[in-house]
Amino acid sequence: MVHFVGAGPGAPDLITLRGAALLQRADVVIYAGSLVNPALLENTRPGVEIYNSAEMTLEEVLAQMQAAEAQGQDTVRLHTGDPSLYGAVREQMDALDALGIPWDDTPGVSSFCGAAAALGAEYTLPGVSQTLIVTRLAGRTGVPEREALPALAAHGASMALFLSAGNLEGVQQALLEGAYHEDTPAAIVYKATWPDECVVRCTVGTLAAAGAAAGITKTALLLVGAFLGAEYARSKLYDPAFTTAFREGRER
Repeated sequence: MVHFVGAGPGAPDLITLRGAALLQRADVVIYAGSLVNPALLENTRPGVEIYNSAEMTLEEVLAQMQAAEAQGQDTVRLHTGDPSLYGAVREQMDALDALGIPWDDTPGVSSFCGAAAALGAEYTLPGVSQTLIVTRLAGRTGVPEREALPALAAHGASMALFLSAGNLEGVQQALLEGAYHEDTPAAIVYKATWPDECVVRCTVGTLAAAGAAAGITKTALLLVGAFLGAEYARSKLYDPAFTTAFREGRER
């Protein structure tokens, strides 16, 4: 059987309990070597076969899964963060279905959660934003025209950009074509939760310069929006005057 496992944002202890248990029992591990913290592999048992998918094609990954299945072995396909975000897992799952190989999927903590933790931030602040847009700037991998960054930026919502740190000037220009302004708060979070994590706070107008000054060109999330600012409304849920199913509101 093949187990797709989200490794979490980087820190070895941020993998889920289920994911860690599957990793410890695996006969074969195929991990995303360019992004997954190799310290996670220390949790594998002696004799496990380990393959770095950064050096493999989809066909080679599938061939290894087939070989393991033919020997009655369990394979863990270890993806960074949560496999459902930029994990290229759908094509693997569909291929396994066609081959008659069973699989399951264990979610992980995404790096956009790790980045928010590093900043002490909340994406959905009352009175500021109740929407988080997770997206990327078009690059060698394109995006649908309706999802071009300026169009999404028109909402002015909280935004987390993956796979875009290599073109900060392009990101900055696209954001300014939307509803964000030069002084809209922004942040660059390099390798969230890793030992060498680096947090750079800036604004949309200084995004490219801040990234260049820090020497950040990859493995970073870009967070944008007023949720990074100081102003927001108090939550209704914990307001003494707000009635919920669990307590009666009272006048202050």
